[in-house]
Amino acid sequence: MKSEQALRLSQITEKTLIVGVDIAKNTHWARCQDFRGVPLSKPFRFDNTKSGIQSLELWIKKIMQGQQFENVLVGMEPTAHYWKNLGYSLKKSGIRVVMVNTSHVHKSKELDDNSPTKNDQKDARVIAQLVKDGRYSEPNMPTGIWAEIRNLYTCRDQMMRKIDRTKKGIQNLLDRYFPEYYSVFRKLNGKASWATLKNFPFPEDIRRLTIEEIVKVWRKTILRGLGKKRAEKLIRAANNSIGITEGLDSARWELDGLMEEWDHYDKRLNELELKLEEYIMETPYGSSLLSVPGIGPVTVGGFLAETGDLKKYQHSRQIQKLAGLNLKENSSGNRRGMTTISKRGRPKLRALLYKASMLLVANNPEFKALHHHFTHRSVRPLKGKQSLTAICIKLIRVLFTLGKKSISYIPEKMLGEFRLNQLSLAA
Repeated sequence: MKSEQALRLSQITEKTLIVGVDIAKNTHWARCQDFRGVPLSKPFRFDNTKSGIQSLELWIKKIMQGQQFENVLVGMEPTAHYWKNLGYSLKKSGIRVVMVNTSHVHKSKELDDNSPTKNDQKDARVIAQLVKDGRYSEPNMPTGIWAEIRNLYTCRDQMMRKIDRTKKGIQNLLDRYFPEYYSVFRKLNGKASWATLKNFPFPEDIRRLTIEEIVKVWRKTILRGLGKKRAEKLIRAANNSIGITEGLDSARWELDGLMEEWDHYDKRLNELELKLEEYIMETPYGSSLLSVPGIGPVTVGGFLAETGDLKKYQHSRQIQKLAGLNLKENSSGNRRGMTTISKRGRPKLRALLYKASMLLVANNPEFKALHHHFTHRSVRPLKGKQSLTAICIKLIRVLFTLGKKSISYIPEKMLGEFRLNQLSLAA
């Protein structure tokens, strides 16, 4: 961390113009200063429009020419998605854009005037000061295929939330009108369950049918696996149901709509995942990352959506920090606390790696052996979640190495000679 901040500070010289921008939905405020923190102009107000951004660029150019600056550094907060239009526009114009942490702005705004006052002009000044001190980071603004992967994976997240909301809507209906349904079908969108919900979803519908009629409907969608015993169970559940019997017509109409939504979202999700896989294979890393047994296109797509092009990273530890998986120490004086992960990175990337690690521990022999070693070793054995966190870090190193070297997964090299010796001795 210290070396990174030293590198940032070295890039800010007496020839660097520092601009802080407070982002809003419609109107932004900008403040500029030199490397010592001396203000160089009055606060500048501009709109979030093409003409407004052009006026900011002209304002910056005028100050640079008047004060003989050679380069400019524009800092801003990642305020929702509103910063992206300005960020991409400035990037196209060759102006370097950096990000400051929102919590840092909040915590440091009283340093200059010892006042909790908050306004857009003051925030722009605080942002510029943080940039001057090297307390900024480079934003991930993907372009080309990396932007396509990022957008598709974001769409997938939104689609999954819509499917989950639709599923909960159907569950809500069944809890009211047929709570015994779950004793017959475990999976709500299984073929037989789906046929049941479409043709005879409520106890009143089922009581009118015979076992043979129910089985006949099931046979249209599923050839085998369900028969008279399951039909008898369904009829028995319907006869003993405590479900509401009022408002059934409107409930059927609501259920039909929810099922149509689920079918639509499910179809779109399949199309999206196929498209995501196509884009992954167009990257230089697609085939290498997908060669890991237990890792699929969705995991690789999520990984690349959060990291972007792996060429911009010098070491896997940078991705580890991006995911918030870097370790932090909790010690004071003679007290030595537990070492934990910082959780100061991208939560989506961290969650993706954790879920992938659980699947790898279950399906990949090498990762399974590593997890067993971490949790059963004689010296400082790890708990289950601690081991999975260590597996996440290992997975980052594996994916980073495969992508950077453009090689396929080799089980022996994944563990390495040292770890193989440890495992053989433990066995």
